[in-house]
Amino acid sequence: MANLLQLSDIQGNIVRAYRFPLARYIMLKITDGARAREFLRKIVPHITTGEIWRGGVKPEATTNIAFSYHGLKALGLDESCLRQFPLAFAEGMKARGEILGDTDDSSPDHWDKCWRDEVDILLTINARTVSKLSNLSEISAAEKAHLNEHHEALRSLCQVTGGVRLLGSQEGNVLFYDGKPTAKEHFGFTDGVGNPAFSGTDFNVMKIPGRGKQLQDGAWAPLAPGEFILGYPDESQSIPEAARPRQLTRNGTFLVFRKLHQNVASFRKYLVETGREYEKSLDMSKYHHADGRPVGGWEILAAKIAGRWLDGTPLELSPFGENAEIRDNPLKNNDFDYEHDRDGVRCPMGAHVRRCNPRDSLGFQGQLSGRRRILRRGLPYGAATPLDELGDDDGEQGIIFMAINASIERQFEFVQQLWVNYGNDFRQANDKDILAGAHDGTGQAVIQNDSDGEHPPFICQNIPRFVTVKGGEYFFIPGITALKLISEKAVSTI
Repeated sequence: MANLLQLSDIQGNIVRAYRFPLARYIMLKITDGARAREFLRKIVPHITTGEIWRGGVKPEATTNIAFSYHGLKALGLDESCLRQFPLAFAEGMKARGEILGDTDDSSPDHWDKCWRDEVDILLTINARTVSKLSNLSEISAAEKAHLNEHHEALRSLCQVTGGVRLLGSQEGNVLFYDGKPTAKEHFGFTDGVGNPAFSGTDFNVMKIPGRGKQLQDGAWAPLAPGEFILGYPDESQSIPEAARPRQLTRNGTFLVFRKLHQNVASFRKYLVETGREYEKSLDMSKYHHADGRPVGGWEILAAKIAGRWLDGTPLELSPFGENAEIRDNPLKNNDFDYEHDRDGVRCPMGAHVRRCNPRDSLGFQGQLSGRRRILRRGLPYGAATPLDELGDDDGEQGIIFMAINASIERQFEFVQQLWVNYGNDFRQANDKDILAGAHDGTGQAVIQNDSDGEHPPFICQNIPRFVTVKGGEYFFIPGITALKLISEKAVSTI
């Protein structure tokens, strides 16, 4: 398909997952609107766009920028424009805590200091290591040279222009297990397997089964670009309403940024203790990894909680163990629906991946799911705990969760509120997602074992909170044209 999107006007982190091993997220506060606009004018030429990289070679580093509602206001955006932005964006993430489940230890009162303030600007740097990642057993300070050089250049711009103040920064990095770089997160699961594809680009991911929407004949097609980028048709075949003037929002979108701390020890302890009980409800003779390794009860429980085995093999395609042939084949590892698993025997109804992307589970040939998809970005932070160790809950370890969507309410907030923290759509009453739900230690969740009743459902009880929010905000990612107009305070004069 020919390019339909204006890739030179769209920031690059929207249209592609960079897959760099390093990132630094820089949070800024605007102290002087005029000087901040000067800073913006100087930084625009350094912003990475969605254009295809020359020769397909990744740059040493990329730069992207986004603004909170408060930040756009501080930059002098006209009030008539500001009033047209969606309510969720205008209110900000802290005000939406009850909707998102950001309560108790996850409430904004307990967030990192910089996030308790008003973050106006989010600068994101993604970078390569100096050496080939495959040659490394860890990432030393020297390997961050590209990241640090890029950061220093941006810091110099801040000093020259003034108008912005550093609130804090956050590192992101791939995790090493057994001395090897991986795509895993701290609980041990391979992450980022099922990012959706959308039309309008030439990227090969468009053609990968399972990355978009499933058609009546079983084939897969990319989603409409308007699900993720403003100014283009969405899955309803309409161009959604957006703040005006058109040049302000076209080629832009909304970014959800959340720092999610992972309670590794609590999760692994729960798997071991509950896994022993779960084994008693299973016919363990059925379970074996494709390479012959035995499968433990804790591994099965982990897979049932997530919907994929630790290596990323989907339960729906391999219900009794990991399978490298499926896992390593991009034409297979996401090519499934739940047509033949309506009762959740293979992949439980409340499994994390099934809740976040129900595919055809909810009927209507998956059209409901297609309107709730988000683009995942971000990286883990902190050092990995070896898989054979318990670890702890107190270390600096977790995921920088970044979701890109054209509608915060319809996409991210809907999934978080009604699918992660509520289970009625999956016939799970008010049971929460075991992995990511806002648990308080008293909740339960059902794991379906089979449909003939020989092995009854297993009830996970007294589920603690495994993921705690440590900060975040809703941001708007403008197109390059809009960035220039904002920097010139020219939006209202269009």
